[in-house]
Amino acid sequence: MTVLRMSPNLDLNALRVFLQVAELAHFSRAADELGLPKGRVSQVVRGLEAQLGTRLFLRTTRRVSLTSDGELLAERARSLLADAGEIEALFQQDQQLGGRLRVDLPVRLALDVVLPALPTFLAEHPGLQVELSCTDRRVDLVEEGFDCVLRVGAVHDPMLVAKPVGQLAMMNVASPAYLARRGTPATPEDLVTQGHELVHYSQTWADRRPRFDWVDAEGRTRSLSLPARVAVNHTDAYEVAALNGMGIAQAPCVGMRTAVADGRLVRLLQGYEPAPMPVQLVMSQRRHTPRRVRVFMDWLTGLLAGHLEEAD
Repeated sequence: MTVLRMSPNLDLNALRVFLQVAELAHFSRAADELGLPKGRVSQVVRGLEAQLGTRLFLRTTRRVSLTSDGELLAERARSLLADAGEIEALFQQDQQLGGRLRVDLPVRLALDVVLPALPTFLAEHPGLQVELSCTDRRVDLVEEGFDCVLRVGAVHDPMLVAKPVGQLAMMNVASPAYLARRGTPATPEDLVTQGHELVHYSQTWADRRPRFDWVDAEGRTRSLSLPARVAVNHTDAYEVAALNGMGIAQAPCVGMRTAVADGRLVRLLQGYEPAPMPVQLVMSQRRHTPRRVRVFMDWLTGLLAGHLEEAD
C-alpha cells in the first residue's frame, strides 16, 4: 500500500489547485474556475508532484485522471481543506463574502423568479460574482464546475447531495384559439372524444411518448396517450407553442400564471393536474461547502418559498 508522507510545509493553495483539477479532470477548466493561467495550474501540480515525490495525474491529449497516489492525496486533501475551511469560518462570520459562484437554474425559474431578485442579493454582497447558467438540460455538476444547481425532478446520482426546496404545482393550459377549434374538455375522456393534441415537452428526444398525466381523487397517477404534432425541449418554446394554438400543455404554474392572467392562455381541467414536481438544490458530495455557497443557497431557498409548495 502506498503511503504519502505529507510535508509540514505543504501549501494549502496548491492542494486547492490539485483538487480542482481532480474534480474537473481537466487543467484548462480548472484554470478557468480558479481564475489562473493554465500554465500556472500545471506548474503548481508539477511542484506538488516534485514535493511529494510521486505522480498524481495520468495525462493524455483528451483526458486527465488520478493515479492511485493521486486518489489517496485527493481523499486526504479534502479532509485537510475542510478542516482548514471550518477553522477559517469561525473567524469570518462578520467578514464580507467574496469570490465567484457558478450556478445552474431552470430557465423559467431563473427568468421569472431569481434574476429579478438577484440585484438585491448582489447589493448585499458586493464582493461576490455570480455566473448564472439558465438551461433546461441536466448539466454535469462536477464536470462543468458548478457550485450548486437547482433541479426540478428526482436526483438519483449517489455522488450528489440534494436538499429539498419545495414543489412546483402544475396546471393544464391551452390558447383560446385552440379551444375554439377543438372544444373545452371537462374530463380527461373528453380529450379523446374531442380529438385533442398535446404539445410534447421532453429534455431528451429519446422520450417520444406524449401523455396527458393527472392525479385522481385517490391520489393515483393516471396517464392518457394523446397525439402530439409538435415536440420541444425548452420551456420557452413550450409556452410559445401553447400560445400559438399547437396543443395542450402541462406546465408549472410559476411559468404560466402571467399568460393565464392576461387571457393569452386558458387554464383547463382543474382537478386533473399532474403531481407537483420536486425542486432540489444539488451539490457535489464534499465535506465542506464554502460559506458563499451556503449563503446563496439559503437566500435562494427563501426566495423560492413564496413560489413553491412546501416540501414534504
